[in-house]
Amino acid sequence: MKPLGLPLIFLLAVGVLGVDRNNFKTCDQSGFCKRLRPFKPEKSQYTLNLDTVIVHGNVLSAEVTTANTEAEKKVPLWKYSLTLSALVDGTFRIQVDEADPIYPRYRTQLALDGEPKADGLQLVSKEGGKVTLTNTQGHKVLITAEPLKFEFLDQNGDVAVVINENSQLLIEPLRLKREKNDEDEENAENAVEVEEEGTWGENFKSHHDSKPRGNEAVSLDVSFPDADQIYGIPEHTDKFALRTTTSGEPYRLYNLDVFEYELDSRMAIYGAVPVLYAHGSKRTVGVFWHNSAETWVDVVNYADGTVVSSLVNLVTGGHKRRVDARFISESGIVDVFVMLGNKPADVFRQYTKLTGVTPLPPKFSLAYHQSRWNYVDEADVRGVDENFDVHDIPADVIWLDIEYTDRKKYFTWDSEKFRHPAEMVANLTAKGRRLVVIIDPHIKREAGYFLHEDATEQGLYVKDKDGNIYEGWCWPGSSSYLDFFNPAASKYYSERYRFENFPGTSKDVHIWNDMNEPSVFNGPEITMPKDCRHYKPPQDGQDGLASYWEHRHIHNEYGLWQIRATNEGMLERADHKYRPFILTRSTFAGTQRYAAVWTGDNAAEWGFLQASVPMCLSLAAAGVSFCGSDVGGFFKYPEPELMTRWYQAGAYQAFFRAHSHIETKRREPWLYEPSTTALLRDAVRRRYALLDFWYTLFYEHTLDGTPVTRPYFQEYPNEEETYTIDDQYLLGDKLLVRPVLEAGAKSVKVYLPGRDTNTLWYDVDSYQMHKANGYFNQEVNIAKIPVYQRGGSVVPRRERVRRSSTLMANDPFTLVVALDANNTAQGSLYIDDGETYEYKNNKYIYAKISYEPKQMTYTLVNPSAQFSSRAWIERIVIAGIRAAPRTARLHHGGRSTALQMTLHRGNDVLVIRKPGAPVSEDWSIQFAE
Repeated sequence: MKPLGLPLIFLLAVGVLGVDRNNFKTCDQSGFCKRLRPFKPEKSQYTLNLDTVIVHGNVLSAEVTTANTEAEKKVPLWKYSLTLSALVDGTFRIQVDEADPIYPRYRTQLALDGEPKADGLQLVSKEGGKVTLTNTQGHKVLITAEPLKFEFLDQNGDVAVVINENSQLLIEPLRLKREKNDEDEENAENAVEVEEEGTWGENFKSHHDSKPRGNEAVSLDVSFPDADQIYGIPEHTDKFALRTTTSGEPYRLYNLDVFEYELDSRMAIYGAVPVLYAHGSKRTVGVFWHNSAETWVDVVNYADGTVVSSLVNLVTGGHKRRVDARFISESGIVDVFVMLGNKPADVFRQYTKLTGVTPLPPKFSLAYHQSRWNYVDEADVRGVDENFDVHDIPADVIWLDIEYTDRKKYFTWDSEKFRHPAEMVANLTAKGRRLVVIIDPHIKREAGYFLHEDATEQGLYVKDKDGNIYEGWCWPGSSSYLDFFNPAASKYYSERYRFENFPGTSKDVHIWNDMNEPSVFNGPEITMPKDCRHYKPPQDGQDGLASYWEHRHIHNEYGLWQIRATNEGMLERADHKYRPFILTRSTFAGTQRYAAVWTGDNAAEWGFLQASVPMCLSLAAAGVSFCGSDVGGFFKYPEPELMTRWYQAGAYQAFFRAHSHIETKRREPWLYEPSTTALLRDAVRRRYALLDFWYTLFYEHTLDGTPVTRPYFQEYPNEEETYTIDDQYLLGDKLLVRPVLEAGAKSVKVYLPGRDTNTLWYDVDSYQMHKANGYFNQEVNIAKIPVYQRGGSVVPRRERVRRSSTLMANDPFTLVVALDANNTAQGSLYIDDGETYEYKNNKYIYAKISYEPKQMTYTLVNPSAQFSSRAWIERIVIAGIRAAPRTARLHHGGRSTALQMTLHRGNDVLVIRKPGAPVSEDWSIQFAE
């Protein structure tokens, strides 16, 4: 059957019958990209007026003008306001806007986590046509007045980032539309003839974009001296290290619903996070392009052998370590943050200081999730739930897709198939499990549907270009879309999550926001027309074009506004007591503050399993650590080997959910042959054994803002071989994961980093020790993927199998101590109630664990904690021990107890059995030879 019996045109549009590239624009079909990409002047047309430079507090302000020489009499003199701000932690911000625009240009509103904190800024000199400034940390900024250029110097005085070195700064000034018979001389200078092609409208396929404000694009080039590689700007299916784009399409950032998206592509898909990181052996730096409009990004890496880079290298006499990038956006202002690192962890932290960290998620959300489009009724949900118990597979969450609703009307239930939702939820929660249900932004236009009636009456919908309610087509058929930029719409939507407004839900029902790019099946590029209108707060004297924002201005931000409103509703429904879990598909800067992300509608093919690793690495570097892919693939059916390898990989990704399309064959773990089911069970159990490790990583992410899932070069920044590795990664700084991503693999290449630091790595299954020495071949069988623990680390585990994570709360711990070359190790453990915000009231346990040859200590970081746990330490495994101690004694609470030890000489592992140490108090173990 075809989903929902939709007309063929809509099935083609959304890709149910296969993705069609013709539905999505190339740069040449995107008017502003085609217009601005060839813009490569020899000299920038922008000049800093040195007489206007003022430095006050942390801000330099000045006037910038376009060139207006005798040879350029026809070019009007445009004035722009420039501010350069010094921010804490080695970050600077440049903003350039029209000094006196005809109407305000849009400034992205929601990406930043509050107003960035100021640092000091000192004017050092203003002479020789240059301005020199410094912040409190010793970074310098050199501004050349003509042509305008910004150079950012690191603390060693070396140039780290250059803005506008390639003279591609461009701000298209807003102008008035003038008809041929317009005789208004006052507006003549700022007017553009209506015949100018593409200025006031452009077409794509059968769609017309009216462009009432005309051309308003912005462009900026950024250069990274001494950089070897550049990363970021998710979401794409390309490699983690970005490649030169001069011979093809730029990377596109425009949130789109692309069913069964292509691999190895720079095409836009669901996410658009405009942050770039450049890394080399000297430093790591970054830039965050604060803009929510459609954006294209060109990259030139001078070391990758392209025609352009080869010519440059020839001229410069050899290999040039440098990467250039360029942002081109359809609208907005120039607003760019420069993050001066200097190590990878520093610059990742600088970015999350701007856009926020992932708040500590509820613990269950880090466990295993089971989903399908769709579990058809309550009996189906009950059967799936029970089969996890029958087959002894842990699970924490069952998911319901759009078919649970009353004919695609959100905040309702199908009265036949889901007649007793509260009872269904209670049956799950009795086992410690939860339910997630989907809420999409499209609202069914049906008379009598309360949400549609209210939104129409209260004016809460997005408007079309003529100011009428916009109507598009999505899963319910004819649909309209809430305008979350309207505070009244966000408030109304948030209130729908109250328990009394969404009967059948409880604190254990969580939310999935899908299709929120937004997806519009009959819209241009399967999304909302750019000339739709969004709410703008009314201001005196502003009417017409100044009284609303167009969708073109805010497109990549739309989903972020929805999940923010969802988050607020989830918090308010229980008086801000419980942590919500939200999953989103649309992704922008700041998404991590509200929701987890998955990589969208993938397929059961090895290529999509392979792509999931760099995609989640890229998102994690861009702040979104809570990332995963649909395990098994959304489309098609995974044969047993692929399904096994995907479960094994998913068990080591932050978001671990199996999901599948409505037309695919059912593939719950027990529906495979018993031998495959056993392998899937083992993969899920491995995840549950490490849940506290994951939970601790996410807690520590809230403290330092660095990714949970890490590229090798974050921890080994001087090891050049690591710069392009994206088929293996680190979890924190303790575990190394190399998923098996190829069919029929008998061995895989594993890179063990840390040669220069004499790092040791231990196989987590056998405790076999390997010295870091780059690549080696690791034999694998169908039951194993290579995972290693770094020497010098301690990893907490829980080995007992339960139905769900909730039932494991008081289970004992095993501490796995992997020794480094100095016979030492460090680790940590975080514990709280797993679901409330009481940890903010010091109701949690956070302990540091340290091992040295003569003692092991467990010390509470917060000794005054008002939280205790009945969990205890039942086993300590010490790998890499050369000489076993003669005795070991536990010291706790003024008592000393002798401990039993067993030395396994075959792999140099010492096991301390049942030390009985508590997790709520300090303790130590003393060793004697």
